[in-house]
Amino acid sequence: MKIWTSEHVLDHPWETVTTAAMQKYPNPMNPSVFGVDVLDKHVEPSGKLHSHRLLSTEWGLPSIVKSLIGGARSKTYVQEHSVVDPVEKTMELKSTSISFTNTVSVGERLIYKPHPQDLERTVLTQEAIITVKGVSLSNYLEGLMMSTISSNVSEG
Repeated sequence: MKIWTSEHVLDHPWETVTTAAMQKYPNPMNPSVFGVDVLDKHVEPSGKLHSHRLLSTEWGLPSIVKSLIGGARSKTYVQEHSVVDPVEKTMELKSTSISFTNTVSVGERLIYKPHPQDLERTVLTQEAIITVKGVSLSNYLEGLMMSTISSNVSEG
């Protein structure tokens, strides 16, 4: 298992960042996510918005990964749960891969909050947990996936 964390300060207010995050996909700048289905959405009496979505993705998996997980299938599905609290100004988004779960598990958690000293900026805290099991070179593959996540952050 590999755990990756990072924190970024975004130069936009929390409202702008969270609105953009919820409308991020589908996006012609990132064709890897080609479908978003809303499975459930509701608002608590306190005003918190809960959303459960299914993301359909097509990632170009390296051939070594394809051979280890079995097959050439590269379409994957991710379930995403988010809670937006407009009173506390927090948004927490948790996503979990639901494809290849016997071999590969990826869970990600993102938290968006206003910057404590500058309300025109937003702090994004990210965490990803990657587990590859039942195949040889699992530690190598976890490191490769962690590296990919880390390099993709700058593009997100």
